[in-house]
Amino acid sequence: MEPIRIDGSYGEGGGSILRYALSLSAVTLKPVEVYNIRAKRKKPGLRPQHLNAVMALAKLTDAHVEGARVGSTRVLFVPRSKRGGMFEVDIGTAGSVTLVIQALLPACLTSDSGVRFLIRGGTDVPMAPPIDYMREVFLPNLTMMGAHAEIRLIKRGHYPKGGGLVELKVQPSDLTGLDKVKRDDISLIRGRAHAVKLPRHVTRRMIRAAGEVLEGRGFRVLIEEDWSQDGHLGPGAGIVLWSESRPVIGADDLGERGKPSEVVGKNAAIKLLEELDTEMAFDNHSGDMIIPYLAIASGRSRIGISRLTLHAESNIWLVEKFLPVKFRVEGGLNRPSVVEVEGSGV
Repeated sequence: MEPIRIDGSYGEGGGSILRYALSLSAVTLKPVEVYNIRAKRKKPGLRPQHLNAVMALAKLTDAHVEGARVGSTRVLFVPRSKRGGMFEVDIGTAGSVTLVIQALLPACLTSDSGVRFLIRGGTDVPMAPPIDYMREVFLPNLTMMGAHAEIRLIKRGHYPKGGGLVELKVQPSDLTGLDKVKRDDISLIRGRAHAVKLPRHVTRRMIRAAGEVLEGRGFRVLIEEDWSQDGHLGPGAGIVLWSESRPVIGADDLGERGKPSEVVGKNAAIKLLEELDTEMAFDNHSGDMIIPYLAIASGRSRIGISRLTLHAESNIWLVEKFLPVKFRVEGGLNRPSVVEVEGSGV
C-alpha cells in the first residue's frame, strides 16, 4: 500500500500535524509519510517529545519507521498490527507529556486490548496543555463519547528540567457522536492551583486573584491548592480552571520567573470568561483536540466551539486524508463555530 503523503508545513506547521498523522495511521493501519515536519518552527524537525511519540506509536502497532531521530524533517511510518500492553516513554527533557498523550490516545482507544503507558517529561510546560487540563477538562469530554481512559499524575515536571511522571491507562472503546452546540447554564467554577519548590503563598495568591475575577461575574468558585516542596527537579507553578458542566470548559495559565502570581490567576480567569461568553459548548483547546475522535466515532456529531483555531482547521484537513468523512463548518477561523460530521465508526 502506498503511504499517504502529508505536508507537515500545512496550516500552523507545527508538531500537531505529525502527532495526529501518525496517530491516524495507527488507528487505520494505513502507512503515512510526513515531510516538512515542523517547517515553520525555529528549530524544524523532530524534537525529543515528537520522537518519543513516534516510537511509542511504533510499539503499539509493530510499525516499520524511517527518519526517527531528533532533527529529522521526514518520517515514514508503516503500521503492521494493533496491540495493547504496558509501555514506558521517557522524553528525557521537559518535553510535553500531554503532547505525547495527544498522539497516543486515539490509537490506544482503537487497540485490540488494554494499554498502559508510564510517561516521563514535562507535565506543565509552555506551548502545551497542562496535565490538569487533560485530566479535568479534555478527558471528561472524551468520556461523554464513550471513551474509557484514565490519566494519573504521579509527579509534576516543569521547564527546563522536566522530571514529571504520568500514567495513562486506556481500554478499547467504541466512541459515539456528540450533539452539543451551546453550553449549559454554569454556576460553579472549579480549579487547581499548584506550586512546587516555591513558597506556599504562590498558590494562595493565584487562587485569590482568580476567585476575585470569577466571583465578580457571579460564579461560585472552588479552587484547590496543590503545593509541594518534594520530589521535583525544579520550581514551577500554574493554575487550571474549569466549569462544573458537561461538556467541561477550561482555561489555564502558567507561572514563570518575574510573573506575579496574581497575574497568573487573573489571566486564567479572564481566559475562562472569554470562553464562557461565547456560550458555545467547547472551549477552543478541546475543540481542536476532539476533531479526530468525532471522525472515529459512530454516528453524527454536531458541536459548538468557542473559537475555530488553526489547529482545528489543520486537524479537519488531516482527518479527511485518512477516513471517509467530510466535515462541515459554520463560522470560520478565530470565530465561534459549529462543526458537524458523520463519523466513520472505526
